[in-house]
Amino acid sequence: MKMSELEFDKELCETCPTYDCLVKCQYLDLDLKSARSEIKKIVNGQDSFVLHDCTTCYACEEYCKRGNHPFYLITDIQEKRGILVAPKPLTRQWINMTIPQRKDIPQFYGAFEPAISLCVFPEYIPDINESKFFEELSIIIGRYFFCNLVYLHLGKPSETRERLTNMVIEHIANHDFKELVCLHDECYSTFTSYASAYGIEVPFKPIHFFEYIFNRLKDHKDEINSLGVKVAYQRPCSSRLTPETEHFVDDIFELIGANRVSRKYVGENSLCCAGVIRIQQKYDLFVEIQKKNIDDMVSAGAQYCVFNCPMCYASLSEAVSKRGIKPIMMHELCQLAIGERR
Repeated sequence: MKMSELEFDKELCETCPTYDCLVKCQYLDLDLKSARSEIKKIVNGQDSFVLHDCTTCYACEEYCKRGNHPFYLITDIQEKRGILVAPKPLTRQWINMTIPQRKDIPQFYGAFEPAISLCVFPEYIPDINESKFFEELSIIIGRYFFCNLVYLHLGKPSETRERLTNMVIEHIANHDFKELVCLHDECYSTFTSYASAYGIEVPFKPIHFFEYIFNRLKDHKDEINSLGVKVAYQRPCSSRLTPETEHFVDDIFELIGANRVSRKYVGENSLCCAGVIRIQQKYDLFVEIQKKNIDDMVSAGAQYCVFNCPMCYASLSEAVSKRGIKPIMMHELCQLAIGERR
């Protein structure tokens, strides 16, 4: 499959009246004048401090209401200029550890439609064969199905596109699935926003995990016991690429009686888990962002911190636990509501 160039409109960018993509950034301090100056440098392939200091939180993709993919452009220019936002040995380690080996046989279970991709994180639903939520689903697992979007965090987006076009989509399509439930926002956003931006054809319909869970909850509506708990949702950075799916978070919470606490850092103003900031070895910023985020959850009175992203869970679960907030994955919270979990 041939790789395409990013669909980016230079004129549309240079005539933007607000430059929200940079002005709204919570990790860089830019006013309108400096944002205009720096984005023009980036558009023209020139060096900018933004390319070096970007935390790769994806938020500028959501801030740009013109659909012009500023974050994808930033990552492409980072790679073209040889700017690694994380240490080179660590970047190489990440790239190498996700290459399928001979022993990595693509795992496929079931003969149902749709399929669900557990990517390389099957441990996050260890009881998948025992839950009502996942009945009559085919399951695919393994590095052959790993979306590889993580390399946008490391300044190596060509690795993402190479594997996506020459391996991942092909291996999924070979099973002739018409629909694929994506466990993580990262996979869903890869097959929708990212693929679309580069003109990559996806021969199946991606379904967001929360949309699937919401519909399954409606199928078991009579079994739901309202939880009556206060929850904070840790929004993953990759959900910035597909903000149109965010309403499912509130739809699910309303259905199961989970009360979403009022927070400062929510919606477009959400803070990332800071896991990638730590990988980038920006330790002072890592501590600052996590403290702001967790302090906000605590002051809002959250009893649970709800996750969907494995990186977010790994980065924050222990820290929120120490502050008296229980970490839980979204599907686990839903299993509580129908009595499958205690």
